[in-house]
Formats: sequence, structure tokens, C-alpha cells
Amino acid sequence: MKATKSNTTLNEKDAIQDMLESEKQLISFYATALFEGNSKSVRKEFATHLQSVADNQYSLFSQMSSRGYYTPAPAEKQQIDTISETYKKQQKQLSAE
Repeated sequence: MKATKSNTTLNEKDAIQDMLESEKQLISFYATALFEGNSKSVRKEFATHLQSVADNQYSLFSQMSSRGYYTPAPAEKQQIDTISETYKKQQKQLSAE
């Protein structure tokens, strides 16, 4: 059977996931635009939009989390310490150059 608009629907989880992915893409686009903006007024406008999209993304994440659709595993202390040390070493190398 061929899928058509009339017989294809997204369930709640898929719809929220789709919106979340869209917000993530928008964040990326606005961040790029912000960094490449060539005037204060343009950069300020992109920063405002970036914050708005980040707020929307967090709201969608919260909705998914509260509905049990997204449950990230907590990071173990050893993982955090390892990553922190890696970045500290890289920061020292960059500072020394």
C-alpha cells in the first residue's frame, strides 16, 4: 500500500522528536550566522534568535523527558574526570603555542 498524506500520521513521540531535531538544526544555522555576522546589529539579532531557539529546544527536550521518551544516562564521575583532563591538556598545549 502506498503511503499518502491521508493514511500517514506521526505519533506523539515521533512528532516531538521531529520538532527537536528541527530546533537543533536551527541552533546550528543561527550559531553559524552569529559568528559570521559583520555588524553589531546583525549579530545581536542572530543572538536573540539563537536564544529563542535554544529555549524552544530545551522545552521540547523537557517534554520528551517528562513523557519518558528521552532518558539520558547519567555520566559516571570517571568519564567526566577523563574528559576534563583531556581538555585541560589541550588547553595547556594551546596556551603554550
